Amino acid sequence: MTHAFDKRYWDQVWQGDRPGAMAVGEPNPHLVREAGGLTPGTALEAGCGAGAEAIWLATRGWQVTAADIAVEALARAAERATAAGVPDRVRWVEADLSSWQPTARYDLVTTHYAHPAMPQLDFYDRIASWVAPGGTLLIVGHLHHHEREATTGHGHGHGHGHGDAEPPASASVTAADVTARLDPARWEIVTAQESHRSPTGPGGHAATVHDVVVRARRRR
Repeated sequence: MTHAFDKRYWDQVWQGDRPGAMAVGEPNPHLVREAGGLTPGTALEAGCGAGAEAIWLATRGWQVTAADIAVEALARAAERATAAGVPDRVRWVEADLSSWQPTARYDLVTTHYAHPAMPQLDFYDRIASWVAPGGTLLIVGHLHHHEREATTGHGHGHGHGHGDAEPPASASVTAADVTARLDPARWEIVTAQESHRSPTGPGGHAATVHDVVVRARRRR
């Protein structure tokens, strides 16, 4: 199945039964590992979904801008931030990440499985340009399996929750795909990893998740 990943698609994802499960997810473990030792500053979470990652950053001292195209996702995220005691540390922005431009650059720019209506690697190029000198880019995406070009659906919603269907090939990459786009004169690659994990999803069901994790530091 081919997805446009436009506003209509994501608004539909955030309606019905799935959002309840997506809105209570824990922060991505790759973020916890890769960003846990960074000095807090300003952060942008691109494609924030229900806000688990943005809120985790805020509780650790970051001042976060969290952008998403889905209004329902942002509403749920804002409620979670209030419950977590950090409503003033996160600014929620309704934005189409294929065209939106921030007004500042950030000490940390991160994204977790976000798929805007543009080619995946072009999206990663866009968000990389939003990193301040000396700052960090952290990309967590779906691993592309070259032997599996066609898939049946997109099993989880906007970066959060876990389902039993693989993402479309157009929404997946390899670590080498991402690092090849980062000019070594401007970027130091800290992490370039492909991993497999089996988190427990809604209903207690485990699903295998194949991830790409790239962390890079922008040279000053």
